[in-house]
Amino acid sequence: MAAQSFKTLSPFLLSPIRSKKLCSFVSSKVSVRLSHATSNFSSDELPCSSSSTSKSVSELKPGLYLVSTPIGNLEDITLRALRVLKSADVILSEDTRHSSKLLHHYNIRTPLVSYHKFNEREREASILKRLHEGEVVALISDAGTPGISDPGTQLVKMCASENIVVTPVPGPSALVTALSASGLPTNEFTFVGFLPKRTSLRRERLQISSKEAATQIFYVPPHGIHEFLKEASTNFGDSRSCVIAREITKIHEEFWRGTLEEANKHFAGLQPKGEITLLIEGKTDLDEDTPSEAHLEQELTKLISGGHCLSSAVKLVSEATSAKKKDVYALALRLFGNRSGS
Repeated sequence: MAAQSFKTLSPFLLSPIRSKKLCSFVSSKVSVRLSHATSNFSSDELPCSSSSTSKSVSELKPGLYLVSTPIGNLEDITLRALRVLKSADVILSEDTRHSSKLLHHYNIRTPLVSYHKFNEREREASILKRLHEGEVVALISDAGTPGISDPGTQLVKMCASENIVVTPVPGPSALVTALSASGLPTNEFTFVGFLPKRTSLRRERLQISSKEAATQIFYVPPHGIHEFLKEASTNFGDSRSCVIAREITKIHEEFWRGTLEEANKHFAGLQPKGEITLLIEGKTDLDEDTPSEAHLEQELTKLISGGHCLSSAVKLVSEATSAKKKDVYALALRLFGNRSGS
């Protein structure tokens, strides 16, 4: 998930005293190896000989490390993440200019190599070569956990197929952070991420989500919030509760709560900034009320205007609502006649 410039985060940066202490720790203790004193780390990263005080450190095991980085607040990074980034032979970064600000803040000088959706294919061979040669390769995204709506999935798949060790270094993730503070059910949820750009595919995905009992989690670009809310209201219903989390962990962090109808009204004249994590409550028994004929007519008209034949439109509308298929079909015939393909 893309992040705003770290320059906007100055109010949340470490205080001079804490920053000095932590950066001092990173440079003196984290360096390129693990301190023997950090006995709480996993055994595979501890010194081979615990009896040798002269060998107070050990190297990281070769392989690919998926390192989670802050989604806004620079303090939200683990000591383990800092150690891995400091120790790696190279860091694969979605945006080297953006990531260099984080590395500079923590005095990390590991070389950066760009790795994003536009050059994944051309980078594969050289990355695998380095991994096969026993290097430690760290992968980070602009913000959050690599591979979650960000580059990394394909590289992990390749490493797994070639028996290269893949090690997750957990940390911040916008979807879990937003869910934890949303107030919506957390026992079951579906992470959808960004919706498809094609209108038909986007609506089909929303129709599927609208029928699930689990909390639905979406990533929405700020410029697409108005369109998303309108389509969500159409598929989920105006009364469905939602939470709109924006600028999470940053100075302008906001959690807006209400129904989809209220959200449409609230954001109609606004153009929010920053990435948005939008959560919608799952389907409940209260959602089983039969939809109005006007709502069914609106849905049928959209689908048929979009190229669906009558039978396909009837099927999609009946599946997305609690209306009986025969009733939807009768309405479709009355509105559009017996079109071809029905």
